Amino acid sequence: MSAPVQPPEGWVATEHPEAAGYRAGRTLPLRVEAMRQLRRRRTLLMGGVLAALPFILIIAFAIGGTPDGEDGGGGRGGSRINLMDVATESAANFAATSLFVSAGFLLVIPVALFCGDTVASEASWSSLRYLLAAPVPRVRLLWSKLVVALGFSLAAMVLLPVVALAAGTAAYGWGPLKLPTGGALSAGDTVPRLAIVVAFIFVSQLVTAGLAFWLSTKTDAPLGAVGGAVFLTIVGNVLDAVTALGSWRDFLPAHWQFAWADALQPQLEWGGMIKGAAVSVTYALILFALAFRGFSRKDIVS
Repeated sequence: MSAPVQPPEGWVATEHPEAAGYRAGRTLPLRVEAMRQLRRRRTLLMGGVLAALPFILIIAFAIGGTPDGEDGGGGRGGSRINLMDVATESAANFAATSLFVSAGFLLVIPVALFCGDTVASEASWSSLRYLLAAPVPRVRLLWSKLVVALGFSLAAMVLLPVVALAAGTAAYGWGPLKLPTGGALSAGDTVPRLAIVVAFIFVSQLVTAGLAFWLSTKTDAPLGAVGGAVFLTIVGNVLDAVTALGSWRDFLPAHWQFAWADALQPQLEWGGMIKGAAVSVTYALILFALAFRGFSRKDIVS
């Protein structure tokens, strides 16, 4: 019987041998994933739609004359603001109005699209298993895709008011933010207040992001993940309109979606936004945890 083969001098056995130079944390860098998502047609289309909205509103106001708003409604703070009445007073008012008319539904679409399409699209292209065979650890893959998806969602929400401010300045001039309740915010306070509004809208949409991302890990149909998240968000809005639910509506993220109106008051109020952010972040963390847990145990065949 031949003698056993001896390993080379200096060789050390490991439980999980890896290729020389391999580092799990360096696989699928964020910049690579970001460039992959940026080049996709749906990203460019979504950016074009959001950038075009302010110009559509300017044309609508030019055709229809001075805006004559109705009760805002739609959640906490909606009954106390009527931004449509002062939409054309200044660029700041126009940007705030653009956020007001889009926060309830339009800004849901890019969040659901970027977070719901990211993993499911890879499965539909049968490229997901090849990414994992690269090998990209599952947690690393999900983390990279989630960070990039949230980054693009935030960029979409920033794009709208930035374009609205630029277009509004050209159409209506720069000036203080006039409040429907009376008074005005100085031009110096306008941008910080609008930044708070955008930040809260982004946090409030984390529930939609969590739903879309979780569904994206459960299906290989991107449209199903995106549509499912949008549908469930709409269901939340419908339930919030059922006043018979009483205080139970406080546990619905949709109930706080217009709490950012408190940032457009003479005295900045944080109470409603803090409550809304707490509800949204809680749901989002649960959904993100479900996505990571389910994907780590999932049999990837596509």
